Amino acid sequence: MAKAAKNLYACGECGATAPKWQGQCPGCGAWNTLVETRPEPAATGNRFAALAGASRLQSLAEVEAREEDRLPTGIAEFDRALGGGLVAGGVVLIGGDPGIGKSTLLLQALSHLAVGHKVLYVSGEESGEQVALRARRLGLDTRGLQLMAEINLERILSTLQAEMPTVAVIDSIQTLWSDQLSSAPGSVAQVRECAAQLTRFAKQGGTTLIMVGHVTKDGALAGPRVLEHIVDTVLYFEGDTHSSFRLVRAFKNRFGAVNELGVFAMTEKGLKGVSNPSAIFLSQHGQQVSGSCVLVTQEGTRPLLVEIQALVDSAHSPSPRRLSVGLEQNRLAMLLAVLHRHAGVVCFDQDVFVNAVGGVKIAEPAADLAVLLAIVSSLTNRPLPRALVVFGEVGLAGEIRPAPRGQERLKESAKLGFTVALVPKANAPKHEIPGMRVIAVERIEEALERLRELGSD
Repeated sequence: MAKAAKNLYACGECGATAPKWQGQCPGCGAWNTLVETRPEPAATGNRFAALAGASRLQSLAEVEAREEDRLPTGIAEFDRALGGGLVAGGVVLIGGDPGIGKSTLLLQALSHLAVGHKVLYVSGEESGEQVALRARRLGLDTRGLQLMAEINLERILSTLQAEMPTVAVIDSIQTLWSDQLSSAPGSVAQVRECAAQLTRFAKQGGTTLIMVGHVTKDGALAGPRVLEHIVDTVLYFEGDTHSSFRLVRAFKNRFGAVNELGVFAMTEKGLKGVSNPSAIFLSQHGQQVSGSCVLVTQEGTRPLLVEIQALVDSAHSPSPRRLSVGLEQNRLAMLLAVLHRHAGVVCFDQDVFVNAVGGVKIAEPAADLAVLLAIVSSLTNRPLPRALVVFGEVGLAGEIRPAPRGQERLKESAKLGFTVALVPKANAPKHEIPGMRVIAVERIEEALERLRELGSD
């Protein structure tokens, strides 16, 4: 009698296996990523092939470089996040928290595309009746939309090869399973195999494929990270599920700008694009309040105005708290040290809380100056001028470094009615911007001095 094979432990990040559980993955070195799985039987044939098909050896100069025509989805903000629309043969991965609106957005996009193109919606999580009820609730015209409720990969691939749709949606990749593997749907091996087979079909057949992926409680995509490597575009839903606004950010895009942001509002009729997203992130205060500073950040190709709020309060414990929402916490501690060392502003006996309004996550360092000015405003209890916008990176030596695309940021601010801008000296415009006074500074202490002069005007 053959001995039963022992279970293996596979890494959720890289897919490496180990015979027994251990805290650190032997392949990529990540901690606490090994999960129990069953060993796969040896394949009779070679299942692996190139994703884009094999080609002969040729000179790169001989390869015809042609620009692919974009296929608009009918939703302007979704097209913006995609880089202009869908590309033939492109594979898009959309991740997000449960109930944030992934299936709703894709159903709306497919109903628009179904008017002139063959589209297919593969649902592994919902029955056909549930999808039909959602479409009816959203008021969508789904006469040209083909639906398939299936989770077996081989049946899905045979249907795709028979129909050859222009766009296909897989909802979701974690529910699929292949006959080639014995492990359960959602395991590392199944997700990796199903994604590779579907991507190979899309590249060779020219079908645009959109895959939905679940996320973990940390916000990362559930399953192996190799999933993000083989696809062309990775989009993530951001924002608070309790808010009516949804943000779709491009974390990877081979056909467009990375970090591009699409802003949506969740309504009874589905997700609607927001044409002026800066209005969401700017609070409408009845009177001037301290600790509030308007930042001009750059999200992809679009300047965005976001309100940075700071609250500084006396600490009642030996170790003061440093808390930031939407901004990096370690960077906040560094900025407070720079503020003390170079500007003489003491915060070591104060609790400091910083928040980016609207649930947006700001990763760029150009927010440094706005954070410091909001902290100083809250500490001194002096409101900043109402029509002031700020951007600039602060270095450890106290210098204020330039931010990319400074001219576009200033023009967008002037368009929205702001009249004063505090910017790095290297970002000072060569030509005067109508209706805007630009104050260029080189160091943090100079910025605070100019701020005091503005307050006394």
